[in-house]
Amino acid sequence: MANGILIVDDAAFMRMMIRDILTKNGYEILGEAENGQKAVEKFKELNPDLVIMDITMPEVDGIQAVKEIKKISPDAKIVMCSAMGQQAMVIESIQAGAKDFIVKPFQADRVLEAVKKVLG
Repeated sequence: MANGILIVDDAAFMRMMIRDILTKNGYEILGEAENGQKAVEKFKELNPDLVIMDITMPEVDGIQAVKEIKKISPDAKIVMCSAMGQQAMVIESIQAGAKDFIVKPFQADRVLEAVKKVLG
């Protein structure tokens, strides 16, 4: 069964990289968003099985978006993306309700491992 995923990153090329990795491995991408505000709107609209969320974005960051999404759906499954050296933000996002994190630059197998683990 295909799992619907929402990809959130302010960099279009990062969204494209994640989309490529996931679609090649049988996952369905329901939508994309470029900031936390749009992520929350898209989450309400699409009700994805999983959200892959960048931490550092303009307007509303990933941590705030996780908190908002968790208010809407306490069971929401979210995997965070972070650059190296953002440990404090990763910890904060996990405390906010994210289930796992992936470090940029992405390793395709690590992305897939996190997605499989969180989706069960």
